[in-house]
This record gives sequence, structure tokens and C-alpha cells, in this order.
Amino acid sequence: MDDQKSLSEIEKLKTALQSSDLPANLHEKAGEQIERISLALKYGGNLSQLDITTKYIDWITHLPWNKKSEDVLDINHAKQILDKNHYGLQKIKERILEYLSILLIQKQKMSTEAYHAPILFFVGLVGTGKTTLAKSIAEALGKKFVRIPFGGLSSALDLRGQSKTSSEAEPGMLMRAIRRAGVRNPVVLLDELDRITPESRAAIMGVLIELLDPEQNNAFNDYFIDYPFDLSQVLFIATANNTNNISTAVMDRLEAITMPSYTDEEKINIAKNFVLPRYLKETGLTTENIKIEDSLWLKITRPLGFDAGIRSLERTVEGIVRKVALKIVSGQGQSFVINENNAKEYLP
Repeated sequence: MDDQKSLSEIEKLKTALQSSDLPANLHEKAGEQIERISLALKYGGNLSQLDITTKYIDWITHLPWNKKSEDVLDINHAKQILDKNHYGLQKIKERILEYLSILLIQKQKMSTEAYHAPILFFVGLVGTGKTTLAKSIAEALGKKFVRIPFGGLSSALDLRGQSKTSSEAEPGMLMRAIRRAGVRNPVVLLDELDRITPESRAAIMGVLIELLDPEQNNAFNDYFIDYPFDLSQVLFIATANNTNNISTAVMDRLEAITMPSYTDEEKINIAKNFVLPRYLKETGLTTENIKIEDSLWLKITRPLGFDAGIRSLERTVEGIVRKVALKIVSGQGQSFVINENNAKEYLP
């Protein structure tokens, strides 16, 4: 990069900083950093430092320091969303509505905008609806939703970020999620807490304690951002298949809700009224294109013995829809009835 191009990059950084809405101290600190790099480049400084500074300015100017979404404060709306998205699960839906009621009362009656209700922690087997419930809570409150997968997380730095001393350094998964959300008060799903790698579990649990503690999370310090970010308005929700590998200190901050296994009857209802309509909508097909006879649903629901969740069922229904889509575009017809006689054609 020649000197002219370097100067152009420096000007871009200054413009980005001037047009951003940053905390005053951080604005000043970033301005000083740009001046330092500008001075260093005049005297033959390392261009890799410019790359690091460019990345840093890009990050701090795209974080929602002051931007938030307005919450929907309507318990009847929340109930409609839960009923629309979930079949059965009455006790769990009631528990969620109680939880939302506390949040709504806090919002209406208290001067603080930070929530201090217990953090919901959905525990259950794969496919029992943990992630979908978290999404429904976000939808019910009119909040943005972002997910942080903990499966295979190998270091606390994956959450906390790395110090910006090398060009490979970047913020942790939490700040990346906040940037994706674009607001500072989203629902953040901490997904599969039981799947953290054993060697880094203790350090990651330490970061989790800080995240989930209302006394500490109003000044979360990502090592890359290197400036406290207020997470007190984030609504955290967690999931796991089991609680065996989760520290007692983290469990103390969570309210565990055990997800039940679905019965065959519940699965058939879910498949007919939720899963099939969803895949039809996603592919642009209608009930005129695909009809599945009632007698076949049990075979679709239980192809390989009992399964607690509906993940396998979803894959089977998606496969049926794909096969019909192929037949339609291949000119084999527009309307297909799937029954005992032709089931082998469509089922895995």
C-alpha cells in the first residue's frame, strides 16, 4: 500500500469515527489510536497495524451502544404467539407466561430497564422444542433473536474475544452476536451449554457467571473491544440436553425447565398442523400439491422406533415435500396423494 492509499484509509477511519454514536471516552480513545497510526505511517510504520486499527474501528462503530428495540408489552399477544408456534406443552407455556409477566411488570413499574427475572434454562433431548421456545419468547416480546452455539467451544477467549495485538484477533462470540442483532437488548440464546469441551469448561463457566450476573453484566469487557459494554438489557435464555457438565455457580443463576418427550399423538398433530404447513410455505407448494392420508401419519412419525423429539419427523416430512417438488418440476403432475400403497416412494 502506498502512502497516498494509507492516507486515504486514515481519512476513512476518521470519517467513520465522526459519524458514529460511541461513548465519549471510547470516541476519544479511538481518535487517539487513529492519530498514533497516522503518525507511525508517516515514519515508515508497519502497515499491519493499520489493518488492526481498521478492523477495530469497524467493530466499535458497528456495535449498538445506544440502539435498542421497543418491547411489546402484551401478555395476550405472547399467549397467541406461543399457541401459534407450539402444540401442547401447556405447563411450560404457562411457566413462560408467568416469566414474561414478571418482565412486563418490571418494565412498567420500575425505573430500571434491566431485567432481573431468573434466566430460563430449557433442558431436554434433541428435537423437544428448546430453541423454538426461545425464538417464540423473542417474537412475543418483539425482540431480536441471536444464538450462540456452545457445542465444541474450546476456549473462554471464543466468548470473551482476543486482545487486538495481532491481525487475526477478533471479538468474542457474544459481541459478534450483539452486532448481528443490531440492538443492545436482544434475546441471546446460549445454546447447548452441556457441550463445552472439558478442558476449557471451568474458564467458560467463569465467563458465563459474569454474563448472567446482573451485578456484573452492565460492564462486560470483551478483550478485543477493550471497553465495557452494557449487557444488562440483554435477555439471556439457555438450553442443554442435560445438566451434568454445568457448574453449580452457573446453575444457581438459571431456572431449569425440563422439556417433556412428545407422545405419538402429539407428534402427529405437530406434523400435520405445524411441520407440513411450514415446509409447504417454505417451498411455495400448497395442500393441493401434497395430500398425506391420515392412515400414513403413524408410519411417518415412527419410522425407526421411539424418538423423544421431532427432529427426525421434520426431516422425514421435508424429504416428502422435496420428492413431490421434484416430481412437479419434472412434469409428472401437480397433485400427489401419499398413502400406504406409494409410501415407499416418499419415505426414507
